[in-house]
Amino acid sequence: MTSSTIAGLEIKGRLPAEFQTILTPEACRLVVELTREFRLPLKQLLLQRATEQARYDAGALPDFRADTADIRSGDWKVAAIPADLQDRRVEITGPVDRKMIINALNADVKVFMADFEDSQAPSWDGVIEGQINLRDANLGTISYSDPQSGKQYALRDKQALLIARVRGLHLWEKHLEVDGEAVPGSLVDFALYFFHNYQTRLAKGSGVYYYLPKLQSYKEAAWWDAVFRFTQTKFNQPVGTIRATVLIETLPAVFEMDEILYALREHIVALNCGRWDYIFSYIKTLKNHADRVLPDRQVVTMDQPFLSAYSKLLIKTCHKRGALAMGGMAAFIPAKDPVTNQAILTKVTADKEREASNGHDGTWVAHPGLAATANAVFNKYLTEGKTNQLHISRTDDAPVTAADLLAPSAGERTEAGMRTNIRVALQYIAAWISGKGCVPIYGLMEDAATAEICRTSIWQWIKHGKSLNNGQLVTKDLFAQMLQQEAAVVRQEVGEELWQQQQFERAQALLLHITTADQLVDFLTLPAYELLTA
Repeated sequence: MTSSTIAGLEIKGRLPAEFQTILTPEACRLVVELTREFRLPLKQLLLQRATEQARYDAGALPDFRADTADIRSGDWKVAAIPADLQDRRVEITGPVDRKMIINALNADVKVFMADFEDSQAPSWDGVIEGQINLRDANLGTISYSDPQSGKQYALRDKQALLIARVRGLHLWEKHLEVDGEAVPGSLVDFALYFFHNYQTRLAKGSGVYYYLPKLQSYKEAAWWDAVFRFTQTKFNQPVGTIRATVLIETLPAVFEMDEILYALREHIVALNCGRWDYIFSYIKTLKNHADRVLPDRQVVTMDQPFLSAYSKLLIKTCHKRGALAMGGMAAFIPAKDPVTNQAILTKVTADKEREASNGHDGTWVAHPGLAATANAVFNKYLTEGKTNQLHISRTDDAPVTAADLLAPSAGERTEAGMRTNIRVALQYIAAWISGKGCVPIYGLMEDAATAEICRTSIWQWIKHGKSLNNGQLVTKDLFAQMLQQEAAVVRQEVGEELWQQQQFERAQALLLHITTADQLVDFLTLPAYELLTA
């Protein structure tokens, strides 16, 4: 591994000429300044997360904060939403891969969320090439030639609005150091994207727009607000040049949505129901609570009381404060078989109908082939020139209580569900440590959240001595036995070449370790990052 230092930023990765167009002295200086200003406060916030989790592990349950009741009862609103962010009826998400960026920007959607987080494995090349790709996309010069098919990809005249999602606060960038310590991955993604794109975006009459993932408290939102203010001041830009959408995808955060909006009130435009990560967070936060163990992943749908309450409270909170309320992901991949495909579109329609009728302002899809279906649903509700559903207040709803947000889920634990979880998690981890964070598995476009649910569900079943509906007790030994069996199935499914290429045996060993560990591993991406190639 090569090492070089630019403007105080130590770079422990290769630095070809094209990478140097991103890691310029000025850009590196911004990363260094932000790191020195905000790394220590971030470490303190992460310690606060651990302190809160220890309370839950000891028997406490999340609840609305008593010390911020005045914010929840206050009469205030967030800053006015910029014109180009008011209509977000359908958004598509995906990694910062060059071809995928072009296809997503060309899709029949309003917004493309370019993802440095859950659908992007943060290899060194992937992180820097992603910044190159987004710079070129903003400039309108991005193109791609497929080396195998020879097919050419280029932007159409009409494009989706680009929003970048940065890494979560818990992730660090091991290839970059300031003063001998790693740089927060979130600051790397934020700083490089801002520096290389703010002038281009402002020249188009827009702003610099971000998605912020996995926040757990309003104090973390306040940290981001300070990062935004520092950056805007440094580059002589007015407050509000940077705008953010915050994913409510952790259980603690759902109790602080008003406070998160308030902390970011001059920069925030929306909250989003990141429902897959939210389910993962429900398991992780309540891991010691035997009465809150979830059933099979396949039956934990938005119809479950705790998820329905979460969605409706998010809409009510956002619209009261003048912010948009974004719905969740449809992860299906269109099928070639017409009958199968119609069944998929029927499920997507029902999901989006529920969101739109509840009052969500928009929704997510993982594949361009689902855009028409999602658009058709939201177009029924956004008539007469409406661009969103801010007029739906849900003020007649019964108050959503902490008990509603923590309600246990009905449903069975099955052998088929457990075995599916094992196969999905194994395939995803193998792809991730090989540099692929967005993976088609069994007809769904999966990212890290799905694998997190798969392995934490089984971990929790083991911890609390739960049985499957066939009477089998879920133990470490049973899991190890099933993992061996399902690994053989996957090996046959993917073929020997891919099995070796994606280091499935290392992935299998990691999955065994994190699922049978006595203490739940917070994020599978933390140990997987040490195995990530390049």
